[in-house]
Amino acid sequence: MYYTIFATLMVLTIVTVAISSIDLGPLNTVAALVIAGIKATLVVLFFMHVKYSTRLTKLAVIGGLYWLAILLGLTLSDYLTRSWRTYG
Repeated sequence: MYYTIFATLMVLTIVTVAISSIDLGPLNTVAALVIAGIKATLVVLFFMHVKYSTRLTKLAVIGGLYWLAILLGLTLSDYLTRSWRTYG
């Protein structure tokens, strides 16, 4: 199983490098982030043994992802509303 996941991660790395050489416009970043998210999910599920662990461990992982979403949301809300302020 580990060799299969490792091979999948290597293939996804090659796909990421291949996509970076293709001009997709603003979708280059989106494609790279989607592939990185898939790779991170594989690492968490299999190499960190979350897939076969208890419900409490899965809840801790979900809680961490929820907290990350909150922090990113607050950061982006600050960043995206900075141009609203007028000086003078």
